[in-house]
Amino acid sequence: MARLFRRLSQPLQTVSQVVLLSLVWLAASQLSQRFLPALPAGVLGMLLVLAGLWSGLLPVAWFRHGARWLLAEMLLFFIPAVVAVVQYPQVIASAGAKLLLVIVASTALVMAVTALVVDACYRLEIRMRRRGGKRKAGMGAEVHGA
Repeated sequence: MARLFRRLSQPLQTVSQVVLLSLVWLAASQLSQRFLPALPAGVLGMLLVLAGLWSGLLPVAWFRHGARWLLAEMLLFFIPAVVAVVQYPQVIASAGAKLLLVIVASTALVMAVTALVVDACYRLEIRMRRRGGKRKAGMGAEVHGA
């Protein structure tokens, strides 16, 4: 029985986390429609989850498996775009070069901004750890009479 529970535990945990992420998206969608129509629901939801994770109100463990599964199955979310390309080849033929340029430029821009943000966050984390280490060392010196 314990073996069966362990086997079912991971899939149930993943499903519950995907449901939780979906509920966050639904809540963000409602908030966006009612109060912040200029802010897309996906961005608002991401900011809410980020704030919750950063503040410690939402443990990472609540989202880890569900987010990992969603990222692994991301191709499923692009199927509608592929169907649209197949259904409207005349649009691709007439504006293909422009579309390709926009796709390449936006991909490069997203990658560059992501790299800069990750680098800035990494540097901030290093600075915070160094300050924390100095504070601990200072406290130790005060306690020991130095």
